[in-house]
Amino acid sequence: MLLSFDVFGTLINVRESSYDAFRTILSECGRPDVDVRAFWEYWEERNISHYWETYRPYKEICALSLGEAFAHFDVAGDPGAISRYFDAFSDFQLYPDVLSTLENLSRRHRLAIVSNIDNDLLAATPLQREFDLVCTAEKARGYKPDGTLFRYLLKHAGVPLNQILHSGQSQFTDMVGGKPLGLTIAWINRRNIQLAPSVPKPDFIFSDIASLIPLIEGMA
Repeated sequence: MLLSFDVFGTLINVRESSYDAFRTILSECGRPDVDVRAFWEYWEERNISHYWETYRPYKEICALSLGEAFAHFDVAGDPGAISRYFDAFSDFQLYPDVLSTLENLSRRHRLAIVSNIDNDLLAATPLQREFDLVCTAEKARGYKPDGTLFRYLLKHAGVPLNQILHSGQSQFTDMVGGKPLGLTIAWINRRNIQLAPSVPKPDFIFSDIASLIPLIEGMA
């Protein structure tokens, strides 16, 4: 079986890891009063919207979305300040359950990552292990929501569709992009949020990836 994983939000605690970078951005714009969490979520929503468009690199999307977030929150800022976020990648933190879970699963299964990211930013991310297959938006020339990145996964998986289990945290990218292609998906709902009515239901829901171990052992 091939076990594929979303990276940011599933393996990497991207919100907590990047809030300081966005606090710096807002402070440098003279707006430390803006709620960084609300700002971050709006910025991420804009990223997801742009994933549906003609392919452009993730870094370009992030800068575009930052400009839109500035406008939405009435912040006077330069979208080039997104470099603060990119500089933070090397200090991003894994969730505590990640390394032990992946080590356990790798003993019997191949592991893949599927990420809406540029290759250089993924390389800067301290994942602390190798993967058998790496699928990025840059390689696929497209993102998850419209299925482009998942079709890249399927093309390179080396196993049939029914031998792939994808685990991800984003209902609007992982489920929306993967379920219409027939992928089996475990929603890693670490934040305990509600599934939107418009989103295809996942096959499994867990609060962490350690919960995958008994599921996959039961499939063997």
